[in-house]
Amino acid sequence: MKKKNVGIVIGITAIIVCIVILNDIAYERAKGNFNSHTIEELSIPQYSDNPYCVINNNNPFFSSDDFNLKSFEEYSKLDYLGRCGPAYANLNRDLLPDSVRESISSVTPTGWHTVRYDDLIADKYLYNRCHLIAYSLTGENDNNKNIITGTRYMNVEGMLPFETMITDYLEENDHHVLYRVTPHFKDQELIARGVLLEAYSVEDFGDGICFCVYVYNVQPGIVIEYSTGESRAL
Repeated sequence: MKKKNVGIVIGITAIIVCIVILNDIAYERAKGNFNSHTIEELSIPQYSDNPYCVINNNNPFFSSDDFNLKSFEEYSKLDYLGRCGPAYANLNRDLLPDSVRESISSVTPTGWHTVRYDDLIADKYLYNRCHLIAYSLTGENDNNKNIITGTRYMNVEGMLPFETMITDYLEENDHHVLYRVTPHFKDQELIARGVLLEAYSVEDFGDGICFCVYVYNVQPGIVIEYSTGESRAL
């Protein structure tokens, strides 16, 4: 009986170790080859009335090892401040959701404040809970590793057009799209300065989808304190 119990304990321990290792592999894969291409090294221009800017001549930083035909989605572990890291996926029709998104109000990303600017923002509220990889692409909803505090402007004017582009492509083509979203946090700031979006359609070698853009986490007419999430009107 004791030997049987020892065997069960060893088996459970082995399973736990495997889970930890797989989580670490997913984290490293989500970061991808971006260790050598940190956002700080990309010389992002200052925001100037356009919600995004093109990076690296619109060519994503994926390596040849990234290209495959297996669908997956991977999310980085939260850092010591509770901030999200890169989110990485190989998107396909089989990941698209078939239900309406439910509330994500239970998730409180770093720097979150519920604040309104009725005279400056059509939808009133400054901040949205922004999915790194959109719900429309994977059906991933209240995963706190996939949600940051983002302005309405970044979410709707900046990220949404690119997310819609990918969704439309996947609905029309039974192909895969590599997609990585990297939030850009400076030092110990709780609000991301922006997000880097990279996408590449695999089967047609980027002919359908290929972009690399930086979307600014700003809101026209409002000053944001990125270290805390506090804000004020200009």
